[in-house]
Amino acid sequence: MRNIWFTLFGLLLISCQEEIVLDLKTVDPTPAIEGIWTNNGSMNQVKILYSKDYYDQELNPIIEDAVVSITNLNTDRVIPFIFSKQAKRYLPVNNLGGVIGDRYQLNVKIGENEYVSEGTMLPPPILDSIKYEFKERRFFREEGYYLTVFGKIPFETENNYRIRIIQNDTLKNSRFDYLLFDDSFGTSILDNGFELSGFPFAANDRIRLELYRLNTDAFNYLTQLVDLLFNDGGLFSPPPQNPKSNIKIKSGNGEVLGYFLVSPYLNEVVEIVPGE
Repeated sequence: MRNIWFTLFGLLLISCQEEIVLDLKTVDPTPAIEGIWTNNGSMNQVKILYSKDYYDQELNPIIEDAVVSITNLNTDRVIPFIFSKQAKRYLPVNNLGGVIGDRYQLNVKIGENEYVSEGTMLPPPILDSIKYEFKERRFFREEGYYLTVFGKIPFETENNYRIRIIQNDTLKNSRFDYLLFDDSFGTSILDNGFELSGFPFAANDRIRLELYRLNTDAFNYLTQLVDLLFNDGGLFSPPPQNPKSNIKIKSGNGEVLGYFLVSPYLNEVVEIVPGE
């Protein structure tokens, strides 16, 4: 009899569940700009989209008619960008890249609104080598090959870094894949070997690691973005809000989302060969 009552109580709980759809405020579309400027011309790009409502299932509209350029503030040289329909983003003319040590300004004009952001291309750290080792499955670790990055960070300030992982030509871009680190625990993280502990790889995988040294405002944006991606909306979670953009409105009105990243570009390719 007791088991029957438990079953009935469970059925009542299930029957009382109801999906609640929040009546969220509708806002006008806001431009979202993502600019990447490095010393490698093939990596440089600017993506511009409009934001959309939370329940909108359509893709974010792409802005194709903006006027985009980057200015070298040390030399006053202006690098124009053109929109590529194939890549769906703006690319620099002649695949031009930046110069280490120079400061750059992103300029975007959409209709009557103009947006700007600045960043310095800081010197890169030293990337010596990448080693891999097969490790068996443990309670806290999946079986697979794990990479360890060796190098040196010779700088006393502005130590903000991101590592991107491209596995077999696919960028790992989930909320778990943002590898951001600074000098909170010193600058010897690469000297002793920095193991990518959360990323097991398989035999014959081809992995490209990209290392960026970021300006503080871009690093803070990505840190806030990761916090937002892990916000589950629970009772003890802070109210979700957009990361603070380092892009400003030069003229016009409204708001702008996104960020401008200026960084040196380092990369290393590793192929997992069993037995080596």
